[in-house]
Amino acid sequence: MKILVLGSGAREHAIITALLAEQADHDIVVAPGNAGIAHDVPAVNINAEDPDAVVALALGLEMELVIIGPEAPLVAGVADAVRAVGIPVFGPNQDAAALEGSKTFAKRIMDAAGVPTGRALKVSTLLNAETALDDFGAPYVVKADGLAAGKGVLVTHDREAAVTHAAHWLPHGDVLIEEFLDGQEVSLFLLADGHDVLPLSPAQDFKRLSNNDEGPNTGGMGAYSPLPWLDAEFGSEHAFVTECIENVALPTVRQLEREGTPFVGLLYCGLILTKAGIRVIEFNARFGDPETQVVLPRLKTPLSRLLLATANGQLGGMDRPKFSDDVAVTVVLASENYPGSPLTGREITGLDAASAVEGVHIAHAATAVRFNSTGALESGSETDNEFGVETLIATGGRVLSVVALGQDFAQARARAYEALGHIHLEGGQYRTDIAAKVADITR
Repeated sequence: MKILVLGSGAREHAIITALLAEQADHDIVVAPGNAGIAHDVPAVNINAEDPDAVVALALGLEMELVIIGPEAPLVAGVADAVRAVGIPVFGPNQDAAALEGSKTFAKRIMDAAGVPTGRALKVSTLLNAETALDDFGAPYVVKADGLAAGKGVLVTHDREAAVTHAAHWLPHGDVLIEEFLDGQEVSLFLLADGHDVLPLSPAQDFKRLSNNDEGPNTGGMGAYSPLPWLDAEFGSEHAFVTECIENVALPTVRQLEREGTPFVGLLYCGLILTKAGIRVIEFNARFGDPETQVVLPRLKTPLSRLLLATANGQLGGMDRPKFSDDVAVTVVLASENYPGSPLTGREITGLDAASAVEGVHIAHAATAVRFNSTGALESGSETDNEFGVETLIATGGRVLSVVALGQDFAQARARAYEALGHIHLEGGQYRTDIAAKVADITR
């Protein structure tokens, strides 16, 4: 199949890795990609948020499926434009993508569909924000209404910090003040074809920068899958997923269908298991990062078949996707000063040695090959990575996801951290406690 994947992060690298693993002779192109993805498949440097540019590329290459990875192209209406020329698209149209692009829209849909979630109040002034914070009380939850690259949410006991966060985001749009929900968090991906849904395996991610869930919120510093502790609370992962389908996913998808904005793509349910039951924290309209990096390596059902069936509205009657019994752990390597203003342009070495660790592969997120002033590849020193004498550099905050599979969590964690020990990035930072608790309880 001829497949175009839009995006440039570790999520897109994970999707492409899963497609290549099918050994189905797919013809895959990424736009714009990164250095790691371009090592695996051809990359075209276009603006993935430009509907006209994407349509021109997809038509010119005679693509049979377009997979939209990040949220920004969805909110920009790229899926609408590609569908309009008759190419199947995995990704919701602009109106349905508001489920992620607007927290207010998502809350309205949940209310209309009867989906369990926390109370929330939209505010447009700092005075109203302070009043709402006092009404809800600590811990305070403040969310930017629009897209914020994973940095728009603050949960804190510090009222002053909550007010400061609201003041920062209010010039960009409305802010939501929400009820704090306490419990274990779960990320659940569901394929949605506008009417029916199929679930993938649950995962848990780690949003805080530092060990013990301390430090600022990030786009995600690691994740693991499956979640064996769901068995104790729900009897089985299957039972948990079934409850989520019946009470969260299907009501949401069917409500969007009734409103004439069918959701076709990946419905990401950010859930929390409270004492009162499952509650929705947020919806996203695409695969999550870094959870994709641990869910897809365990997938046994061909990903291409699932995504094409989703795009064509053919999920009804299909069996749930199957997953291996392996466990997967991913740890994110980030640049110095992330999630603030990361220090970029620094060389990355050791990837060959890291990738040689059994069960490990690397998903690139923000990498590039450095060129010198004449436009030639810089080759001043042999670097120990898959790019030979080329210089691989970090270009953003989250640089790499080190993904490890194992028979159990202890083995997967050991492999991931052994691989990280081989990688050098000046000022690089990563958490050392990803999946530590689940490894302890499953020994």
